[in-house]
Amino acid sequence: MSEGPEIIILGSGSTAFAAALRAQAQGARPIMIEKSVLGGTCINWGCVPSKTLIHAALFRHLAQLGASLGLGTDAAGLDFPRLDAHKLDVVQELRQTKYLDVLDNVPNLRLIKGNARFLAPDTIEVGDQILKGDRILIATGGAPRIPPIPGLDDTPFLTSKSALLMKTPPRSLTIMGGGVIALELGQMFRRLGVEVTVIEHGDRLLPAVEEEPVQALRGALEAEGIGVVVNATVCSVAYRNGVTYVDTQVNGEPRVFQSEQLLVAVGTAPASAGIGLEKAGVETDPRGYILVDGEMRTSAPGIWAAGDVTGGLQIATVGAREGIAAVDNMLDTGCRCVIDYGSIPMAIFTDPEVAMVGYGEAAARKAGFEVISHTIPASAIPKSHITGELRGAIKIVAEKGSGRILGVHLCLHRGADIINEAALAIRFNLTVAQLAETLHVYPSMGEGLKLCAQSFRQDIQRLSCCAE
Repeated sequence: MSEGPEIIILGSGSTAFAAALRAQAQGARPIMIEKSVLGGTCINWGCVPSKTLIHAALFRHLAQLGASLGLGTDAAGLDFPRLDAHKLDVVQELRQTKYLDVLDNVPNLRLIKGNARFLAPDTIEVGDQILKGDRILIATGGAPRIPPIPGLDDTPFLTSKSALLMKTPPRSLTIMGGGVIALELGQMFRRLGVEVTVIEHGDRLLPAVEEEPVQALRGALEAEGIGVVVNATVCSVAYRNGVTYVDTQVNGEPRVFQSEQLLVAVGTAPASAGIGLEKAGVETDPRGYILVDGEMRTSAPGIWAAGDVTGGLQIATVGAREGIAAVDNMLDTGCRCVIDYGSIPMAIFTDPEVAMVGYGEAAARKAGFEVISHTIPASAIPKSHITGELRGAIKIVAEKGSGRILGVHLCLHRGADIINEAALAIRFNLTVAQLAETLHVYPSMGEGLKLCAQSFRQDIQRLSCCAE
């Protein structure tokens, strides 16, 4: 048995597991505490099941596209129980190989099942066990946020979790919210034959994303038959005779949306309630997210926090990196390890996929940069005409003068794959000229990055294929 320091970790999701493995590799003795299913949100009712269904729904969409090209394929019929079984197989396989097997095969990883609650900054109660430690990581994740809307308590509704557990899809669905989860699941359900309407309180979808890719995405969603309504304030909801009614004010005018089911997708709340943060002296913001510094330290000595519970970039890779940084700082007080969020890519798994890395145009100006940007439509990429995926856009934000790439934002077929190249460009301070001079495979969607970079110095509409 290792004699290294003990690290207590609240949670067993991707953030917690990454931190535990880092601790074990450094010779420490990590103890994870989990009240629910091993693996947390991402593997059980988040990224993995949702992307499995999203990808399956893509097959149905492509069958329709194939039929339009004369291939004779058929998208009729839906065996949802079989599709659901496939989703469960994927979840169970990855839970087993990436979590349960790791727990069994990596020495000095310990798991305690139960509800963890702080009794003091260095004391945690789990059932009838009392744990003490001076290195504690809170990685409890998040949960769907439920807004206080009149009538919602008396109305059956879906969340991002329960929507993925349904055994039969509804005939129609109203989605409250215009963010990542709303659009990913909305398009998935539409492709499975559900009538979908998205209602968003703000004046556009995905308010944190650059406008150009968002507008391209909205066009693609509406072309598939998804209703998109913005500037919609939800006043109340009701459920009568198997129908859900959502009363709204849209641009000041009353409007009622009716559907078989309602999906509430208005963001994520921290899973920080009931764990005794007040007794630990851990401060939170008004929404309940744990406040941390750049090294993931909380306001309480000896306690760190990482992942969704801190309210930062709520994606699995970021949470895992934050957990690793927290452990490094616990074990080496001179580490001063911080994360470069500016080069971390993220993606939204709609189709076309929305992806981004680095500064947006307004954020770059706010940071003191003098910027220049260019945007090209997906239709400027030759490969888009081959695939038929003509909707989308690529935007590059660069520093004026030097040409250093500050941000890349795109809505593109295979965008989640392509954004990784942009992340490397930003991390290693490439300029638009260097990107424009880098040969890309032709024809490929990735060539769009090169074309967008070329657009900073020439009219790409006057270029033949592969010309520079």
